[in-house]
Amino acid sequence: MQYKVLLINPNMSGLLDEEKELAARGLKIVAASNFDEALEYLKKDGTIHALLTEWELITEQRKARKISGREMINEFLKIRYDINIFLYTNERNAQKVLNGENLNGYFYKGDRDFDDIAVKIKAEFINSKFRAPFFEKLVEYSKKASDAWHTPGHASGYSVKNSPWMSDYFNFFGQNLFTSDISVSVPMLDSLLHPKGVIKDAQELAARAFGARRTFFSTNGTSTSNKILLQTLIKPGESVILDRNCHKSVHYGIIISGAEPIYLMPSVNNKYGIFGPVPKARIIETMDKAIEMSKKVKVLFLTNCTYDGLIYDIADIVKEAHKRGIKVIVDEAWFGYARFHYEFYPCAMASGADYATQSTHKTMSAFSQASMIHVNDPDFEQIEDFFMENLNMHTSTSPQYPMIASLDAARKQMALEGFTLLSRSLEMSESLTKAVNSLKKFRVLELKDLISDEIKNDRVRLDKTKLTIDVSQTGMTAREIEHILSNKYNIQIEKTTFNTISILITIGATQSKINRLYFALENIEKNSGNSAAQSKGKILNHFKLTLSPMRFRPRYAFFYCTGEKIMLKDAKERVSTAMIVPYPPGIPLLVPGQLITAEIIEILDFYRDYGVEIHGLNNGEISVMKSEEEEELTRRGINIKDVLF
Repeated sequence: MQYKVLLINPNMSGLLDEEKELAARGLKIVAASNFDEALEYLKKDGTIHALLTEWELITEQRKARKISGREMINEFLKIRYDINIFLYTNERNAQKVLNGENLNGYFYKGDRDFDDIAVKIKAEFINSKFRAPFFEKLVEYSKKASDAWHTPGHASGYSVKNSPWMSDYFNFFGQNLFTSDISVSVPMLDSLLHPKGVIKDAQELAARAFGARRTFFSTNGTSTSNKILLQTLIKPGESVILDRNCHKSVHYGIIISGAEPIYLMPSVNNKYGIFGPVPKARIIETMDKAIEMSKKVKVLFLTNCTYDGLIYDIADIVKEAHKRGIKVIVDEAWFGYARFHYEFYPCAMASGADYATQSTHKTMSAFSQASMIHVNDPDFEQIEDFFMENLNMHTSTSPQYPMIASLDAARKQMALEGFTLLSRSLEMSESLTKAVNSLKKFRVLELKDLISDEIKNDRVRLDKTKLTIDVSQTGMTAREIEHILSNKYNIQIEKTTFNTISILITIGATQSKINRLYFALENIEKNSGNSAAQSKGKILNHFKLTLSPMRFRPRYAFFYCTGEKIMLKDAKERVSTAMIVPYPPGIPLLVPGQLITAEIIEILDFYRDYGVEIHGLNNGEISVMKSEEEEELTRRGINIKDVLF
């Protein structure tokens, strides 16, 4: 599909002439005469990739009825961050107008050089969006069919494709996968651990697309990306403030880095077993309290959006952290596409966060484990060498090149059609929501259902591509619904709580899939008979995410203590050396170094009685510190003064 150029000119007579001239040079033009009309085009047409505009436009949205300069450009970017904007003006002094910020080029109307305009727009489109340098080079190399006298051992698939035992393995994955699975011995494909060629080019394009100063590809998921950043930014004994409801990789990153965690209690919706954002006031209060206590706070670590699609007012939180000299890392594993649609504005990078980790594989078209680390930290160059050491420490020296290519290709897709794909996903979400809500025993939860009172004034929003469906009126548990969907209808959902199921409407969703899910839920409802609403809410009302005191930094509890196994019932007032995680909801009740209280024991017993899967608790036994280990760490001054909110 040919991309379009939006031409904005208040002079309608001139507009027709310019449109004709540019169209004659191969550009597909959409014309607008004012700011409001231009915004509507950008909202509706994802194939528009370039914008030619005067420096001042007429608008009905402002009292002054005109909008100009940086304000105008920023309004365009709020709708389409991916748009290439060119100033096309009678103003001779471009520096006087905008100082070149957020612009891809400048053209003076008096020149009437339409050839130059067409060439520059085409070049910018190709160079910033259309190229996928690593993927293209990998395809080129694979087609050469070079004799491989290097790793990997399958040698472009020759070890298996003619094997009487293994040809099915080759046939399933296909020739292209094997010929593109190559060694780091191939110079033309660059090195992920020291990029200077096509990987460097691909990462620079990704940084531009995602609005970062720098971007680095990660081939072991956002889990490893989180560990790399924590190990880079925090020295042993320094502190990180983090949401207790973060991914377990962050807790493991705390262990590796030797940091002192200061946990933030998230908001909790006990009715549905959903953990939301940390209240904004609690974040600010905790930062101030930690600084007052002379904690060496280096990082605030938050997850945005949450697993259930709850979106922080992240820009305001970043601003408050920066006021206090604290760097901000945002785990955007479930929100990597946020830059490409105004419905999700702003993403972490646009909000001024210093770092963001993104699971490109979770929400875009990359292969599993393919992720990105985005950098916006103005001080990054001072620690870049140390960052690269940590990246090398956690990255295989034999990364899978098809995975790297998938990152390059996924970035290209989002730059070219991310807005269109996300608009379609939102439309499908709205359609499915209406269909499900037409049933009597299923209901898609709204923002007001998902958040608790403590965050209702925090400007929290909901990512509508993540649907949480209340199934309590069916008389079945969510796990039972999940089992029926999987085994009877071949439908796999994302997750469950006790009384909800979660559906992701990704950019790969289709109308057929939407309809099949609706028909399955409709049939489940019909076959549920007159079953009464299930009462599993008792479990959720009983559950409380506890923040019992941290006695020792997790690193020391994990690495320095051999510990001992004792029965859970005997563990009161002992210190855990392992991470104890009930599923659902999947939030650690204990991390290494945390005190085991009577409340925690009661909750774990309650969960176990209901058959809840509990990671870290085996046969009723839990791993705790020996008393002499507690004494030794205390003698060495390893114990910590906890900050609890």
